[in-house]
Amino acid sequence: MRHNKKGNHLGRTTSHKKALMRTMAAQLIEHKEIRTTVAKAKELRQYVERLITYGKKGSGHHRRLAFRFLQNKNAVTTLFDEIAPTFETRPGGYTRIIKLGKRKGDAASLSLFQLVGFEKGGEAKKAKAKSDKKEKAAQKSEEKEIPEKQIKEKTVEESPKEEPVVEEIQPIETETVESEEQKNEEAKSDEITAEEAPEEDTKDK
Repeated sequence: MRHNKKGNHLGRTTSHKKALMRTMAAQLIEHKEIRTTVAKAKELRQYVERLITYGKKGSGHHRRLAFRFLQNKNAVTTLFDEIAPTFETRPGGYTRIIKLGKRKGDAASLSLFQLVGFEKGGEAKKAKAKSDKKEKAAQKSEEKEIPEKQIKEKTVEESPKEEPVVEEIQPIETETVESEEQKNEEAKSDEITAEEAPEEDTKDK
């Protein structure tokens, strides 16, 4: 009978299971998410959430307790300085298990075990949200500027436009030119007649 033997032993001895949980917890603190089987993720959850509670308390005693389990100074510093401050207002539920399906070979159910709020792509989402806010603010400012432009255009349209001055083209006096040409032709004809008249007189003599 399994009296006082809670938890999943994962087919390992106590020392082997403790070493497995230690390494997986350190990897989770370092990378913020790991891929493992659903059984291991469910067993690891209780260890990780206890460590985050130590980090939220933040005393030297709790730092020593975290180091006693992790045996990794870098993991302890990231836990207390980076991860724990983000969960100050969160009463629990620091981890998330996402099932990924079956594994090829032994058909073991796989999962993605990650810390809430530290998902990959979270920074990109925050940057996108900031850019969306900036775009919305720019659009609002443009919408405010458009009515002012319309008012200015209306005032310009209402102001009377200066009509272009058209100069009247006066007709050219062609009569004077024609009269001068007629006079020149008459003068030429008179000269011709004057030259022909003496010849006729000489013939008569």
